[in-house]
Amino acid sequence: MQAEPIVDIEVVLARRKMFVGGLAERVGMAPADLAVLKNGRAEAVRFTTRAALCGALG
Repeated sequence: MQAEPIVDIEVVLARRKMFVGGLAERVGMAPADLAVLKNGRAEAVRFTTRAALCGALG
């Protein structure tokens, strides 16, 4: 089984000159929930959330 790549949201945001609040708004989630993902404390991520993040970040 192949491991999933690790994406550092902080790096991706910096490259796109975005902030957590703006990304959270575009994805439709609370900034606190996005912070949990960003800090690596999330136990699971829904496919819909993952797809929304990918769409917002390109």
